[in-house]
Amino acid sequence: MEMKKTLLLPLIFPVFLFAVPIIHAAPGNSKLLREYIGAEGKNVKFSDVPIHSDIEFHFILSFAIDYSTSLSPSNGNFSVQWDKHNLGPSAIASIKARKPSVKVAMSLGGDTIGENTHVHFAPKSINSWVSNAVASLTRIAKEYDLDGIDIDYEHFSSDPDTFAECIGQLLTHLKQNKIVSFASIAPYDNATVQSNYLALWKKYGHLIDYVNFQFYAYDKGTTVSQFMKYFEDQSCNYRDGKVLVSFGTDGSGGLSPAKGFFEACGRLKRLRKLHGIFIWSADDSKKAGFRLEKQSQNFLASIQ
Repeated sequence: MEMKKTLLLPLIFPVFLFAVPIIHAAPGNSKLLREYIGAEGKNVKFSDVPIHSDIEFHFILSFAIDYSTSLSPSNGNFSVQWDKHNLGPSAIASIKARKPSVKVAMSLGGDTIGENTHVHFAPKSINSWVSNAVASLTRIAKEYDLDGIDIDYEHFSSDPDTFAECIGQLLTHLKQNKIVSFASIAPYDNATVQSNYLALWKKYGHLIDYVNFQFYAYDKGTTVSQFMKYFEDQSCNYRDGKVLVSFGTDGSGGLSPAKGFFEACGRLKRLRKLHGIFIWSADDSKKAGFRLEKQSQNFLASIQ
């Protein structure tokens, strides 16, 4: 840190010290839509999803997991679980060529593998997990020409400090070596989940570009005023982070578009706190013709 030079004044003049206010960067809105894709094996393709040319669109491939074929943790040795046929390297190259505003990331973890097995974060040691994760995820990122990474572990067999160090060191390596250009996390309002992600945020938050907070994990019937409070709560938890608002198209909870989601977005837009929207998930939206994806993008494109 550069030391400030001090001007010495003659003793005959009194010196007055004044508090200097801290000026924070002005908040701002973002024309960003992010959507998880590929988790449910419903034959969805990138080309199925309508993409507005005036916004930035992130597809988040779901999921890469460090589990073996015997459904047991493999200590950071990740493999692809999304639909490799429809969402493979050639499909990514094609959508990026046709839609320059598209970027593609992979998400780690998720809730379950198969029908009932929870995906646990279960490192044998920090060093071994990080070493294996860096090697396996670098290979996947290069094969698929990925731009970013998302962390969506929801079950933990380790303490928050271990999670913070493993994920923080992984993100440090991937970013410093330009394997990925952006990173996000996907917490929700659960004590264990939050303790892990907040430990990560406290030490490595400078590496995290977006907080995909799962607002759809709140109760069904959430009102606009409740949603606004939840947003402020999480913005305080992940202070100075870009907390994105979200809804699910799978019938999950939270504030639905039918009950005022876009009204809440309008309020945040006026406050210049709308950092973007993310949706779970394209697999569930296909049957409705991606109606809410269109509505979300039209809303974001209207931001001045």
